[in-house]
Amino acid sequence: MPNPEILEQFCARFAAVERRSPLTVTTYKLELIRFFNYIHTNGLDIQTVDMNQLVGYLQQRREVDRIDSRSLAKAVSCLRSFFRFVVGEGIRPDNPAALLEMGQRSFRLPETMGRETVEALFELMKTDTPLGLRDRALFEMIYASGLRVSEAVGLNVCDIDFKESVARIKGKGDKERLVIFDSGTAAWLKHYLEESRSVLTAINNPALFVGKSGKRLSRKGIWKNYARYAALAGTGSRVHALRHSFATGLLAGGADLRTVQALLGHADLATTQIYTHVDAGLLQESHRKYLPRMVQ
Repeated sequence: MPNPEILEQFCARFAAVERRSPLTVTTYKLELIRFFNYIHTNGLDIQTVDMNQLVGYLQQRREVDRIDSRSLAKAVSCLRSFFRFVVGEGIRPDNPAALLEMGQRSFRLPETMGRETVEALFELMKTDTPLGLRDRALFEMIYASGLRVSEAVGLNVCDIDFKESVARIKGKGDKERLVIFDSGTAAWLKHYLEESRSVLTAINNPALFVGKSGKRLSRKGIWKNYARYAALAGTGSRVHALRHSFATGLLAGGADLRTVQALLGHADLATTQIYTHVDAGLLQESHRKYLPRMVQ
């Protein structure tokens, strides 16, 4: 890969100055590695590449790599940030990515599940084994508190307050918030801590959820484990559907958007408002069922 020093300098600045999360930094770094390989293969250079050539790269990402509109928008944002850095460092005087269009992101409703489906999925977890008990406690926690996978990974034992039934979460941009969990989830967490976690890891390990190696459970590990249960349950869902189901369940129960926003850790209320479309879908279904009209 060409220009490894520039890449590392950009990532260091991106994390320290712009205060982006480690996950975002990693995402941008991987995108730039692809971009650097592209310009190297095509005999181009960072100092001379123009906007049309950047468009060619983005077209390849869309048509060859088959990325969706959200991922394409992230690639555009990555190139804009990188070339702002390049200009700031005096590597070139102009920013060829400045006029790139973000494109219209496709609107997709979040994938959700009803409570009965979630419960059926949880029942597949064999809690008579240390790993099965860990998974039950983990996915109960994600669903009960609307956690992102990265937030569940980052949880430490000391973050859980059983007396108040709250957990301290570090979300995107290292922003902290408190989330709530119910008595059923608390019972599973205590069961896991008392009977499973001590078998899996040393007592001085701060991580709440650990793998069979005794180390902190990874995002990939959670994705893989959930996919196995989802396949057995026949839902085909992804683990993020638990967070979406948490949000839509709150709204269906009468919670206001601001409350849901705070519990989910959304910086922008507009992000939370997507769940109102899901609720609207439920209303439309009820309307058709209870107030049918003849089609003329």
